[in-house]
Amino acid sequence: MLPELRIRIITHRLYVNWGHAQVVSDTVTWLDDAKVPYRDLCFLGNKPEVGADVYIDDAPHNVEGLRAAGNAVIVFDQPYNQHLPGPRVHSWAEVEDLVYELAAAKGAIQPQLPGIDAGADRLARRRDT
Repeated sequence: MLPELRIRIITHRLYVNWGHAQVVSDTVTWLDDAKVPYRDLCFLGNKPEVGADVYIDDAPHNVEGLRAAGNAVIVFDQPYNQHLPGPRVHSWAEVEDLVYELAAAKGAIQPQLPGIDAGADRLARRRDT
């Protein structure tokens, strides 16, 4: 039996006091609309290591810190992180493809994630609607 592929979202979106309820709601709505299959959602100002197999981040200080600790990190492309070496992705579709590749290389991929449309083009179809 293959180990479960779990996605843990760690975001630093709580930067203004007394607006947290709206930020949390907006974030959950965006993740649900984008059909991102996550298990945990954490709002943290200083992103610690959380025991992941791979991290995806755009902030240079997070990428550099996680890599310095020996973690695999995918860089989500932004104008302010061009100096960072890859692997690099430009879209959530590329994130999904690369994470599947990494999980398959470890022999830890489930053929179908619960609650996710099985079509290989699901992100493209979602984007086009």
